[in-house]
Amino acid sequence: MPGRHCIRRVERPPDVTYFKPAGTPVRLLQEIALTLDEYEAVRLADLEGLYQEQAAGKMGVSRPTFSRIVGSARKKIADALVNGKALRIGGGPVMPVSGPGFGGGRRGGGGGGRGRGRGFGRGC
Repeated sequence: MPGRHCIRRVERPPDVTYFKPAGTPVRLLQEIALTLDEYEAVRLADLEGLYQEQAAGKMGVSRPTFSRIVGSARKKIADALVNGKALRIGGGPVMPVSGPGFGGGRRGGGGGGRGRGRGFGRGC
């Protein structure tokens, strides 16, 4: 049985949440789910060029956890590209951080802060 997931910080959601090979109807494609924390890990490591320790800090997780997240994301992205599968981005154990795409702050009293005491301690 898997352990509990720590809540991970995500600075901004993706502008596009679905990718598929051109010319193939969606109904004929296998689909791979990339979670928002996996998306954020790839954005920080591969697009922003941050070291894993820096990226882990931004997401509120340990470096080994970040390494597992980014490794899982890269494997899923490679599978989609090499094997012609659709890629859907969304879900996962995340907490939005104020910024572009999240409305700039708290909504309905939730979000913001450090996760109300859970998810950002040691071992995440």
